Amino acid sequence: MTRKCSITGKKPKVANKVSHANNRTKTRQKPNLQTKRIYVPEEDRWVKVRLSNRALRTVTKKGLLNYLRSKGLKLKDVTC
Repeated sequence: MTRKCSITGKKPKVANKVSHANNRTKTRQKPNLQTKRIYVPEEDRWVKVRLSNRALRTVTKKGLLNYLRSKGLKLKDVTC
């Protein structure tokens, strides 16, 4: 399974870790992904999604289906 948010599309970034002596080492900054079961009252069922913490906060505020509509996605596009 890829480390990618199914709604926002956030992926790992590549960055440099810089030491005190200014030595640079490549490192990966991974997104904060969570696997959650979310209840969809419109369909009266639970769905399992893998999404970033930022997307989870927005889903909690707006609701899953409203947020997916604003992003132009459908429920089957984001379920695990």
